Amino acid sequence: MMLGGCSSPETVDDHTGADAATGDVQQADGEGADTTPVEVQQIRVATYNTSLFRSTDGGLLQGLTGGEDAQARKVAELIQRVRPDIVLLNEFDWDADGESAKIFMRDYLSVDQNGAGAIEYAHHYIPTTNTGIPSGVDLNNKDGVVMTPGSRGYGDDAFGFGQFPGQYGMVVLSRFPIKADQVRTFQNFLWRDMPDNLQPTDWYSAEAVDVMRLSSKNHADVAIDVGGTPLHLLISHPTPPSFDGPEDRNGRRNHDEIRVWVDYISGAEQSAYLTDDSGVSGGLGDEAFVLLGDLNSDPNDGNSRREALLGLLSHPRVQDPKPTSDGAVEANERDGRVNTAHTGDPALDTADFNDNSVGNLRVDYALASADLTVVDKGVFWPASDAEHADLIKISDHHLVWVDVEIEKP
Repeated sequence: MMLGGCSSPETVDDHTGADAATGDVQQADGEGADTTPVEVQQIRVATYNTSLFRSTDGGLLQGLTGGEDAQARKVAELIQRVRPDIVLLNEFDWDADGESAKIFMRDYLSVDQNGAGAIEYAHHYIPTTNTGIPSGVDLNNKDGVVMTPGSRGYGDDAFGFGQFPGQYGMVVLSRFPIKADQVRTFQNFLWRDMPDNLQPTDWYSAEAVDVMRLSSKNHADVAIDVGGTPLHLLISHPTPPSFDGPEDRNGRRNHDEIRVWVDYISGAEQSAYLTDDSGVSGGLGDEAFVLLGDLNSDPNDGNSRREALLGLLSHPRVQDPKPTSDGAVEANERDGRVNTAHTGDPALDTADFNDNSVGNLRVDYALASADLTVVDKGVFWPASDAEHADLIKISDHHLVWVDVEIEKP
């Protein structure tokens, strides 16, 4: 594979590591699974905003049942063609029993889709999410407190926007065991408790400030055992910096959601304020990590407050592989409009948004820690005349992956 990070399907098809995985387990515990260390040094880690969300509670579960959901089959085919060893799925609706994820693994990923070859993940983790969880206060300063699911007003007043609990959730699929007892989450961390935060206290009432959580979904440090070597996945999906007003409450929150990770990897003093959902304070030590997610922020274009993102990309513990794709270049030339005013390299874009508002942006990231060796990288966004180009229409985001070398213990 070439170091240039070509996103063509021919390149990503070369990786076959995940074929060795078998079975299915409950969230993160790996009970009954084969935990024999896998003799592997190079692994592929990916993030993909799948757009597998539905407008009603239980809609995704109902649609996936039977293995015939057309969108899910395409998502599965794309994953089968890229063949990541570990993948974070954003915008995959959460359900209490994790049935949607189990069905997706069993009836979609484990079934050959269009000749791409079945793929199995022995371990998975489904974090709970703030989306659609009622806050009990009026967060949008409109129509009082809305407590009935199913409306935009309800979503606006939830801790994270969602018209029902669990909408726009996250799932981690892994070939390697997940260390359940080492997973850290920051779902309940209050925005006000971040030093020098950007929370607009002139917008939120005192009552709202007292309960407002920082994470719009969840921030999780998911510890993976890669053949005896620990690897931390730092996963999140910050709120889009839009759908608000001059107070920029979502833009400010997006900034601080990204800043969490900057502080988390910056040593004991800077991370001391962070207290996870188990009551443990502090950030990550010196272990290797890959930061994954749809961060909803572009380093050059769009309407986010990009200072936190720039701090993350330039952090001494982070290396930015800067994957490119032919499809992103083509889309920039084809779509025009607001894209013509962009200053960033269009080859780095990972999402195809409304060309009359923000245009195509780089918002999806797979960032390896500086102590890892990056072997390859890519964005699955082939040109429109390339093989498998039909798979780019599944979502307005495109899968991003990075190949890293993990040293054996």
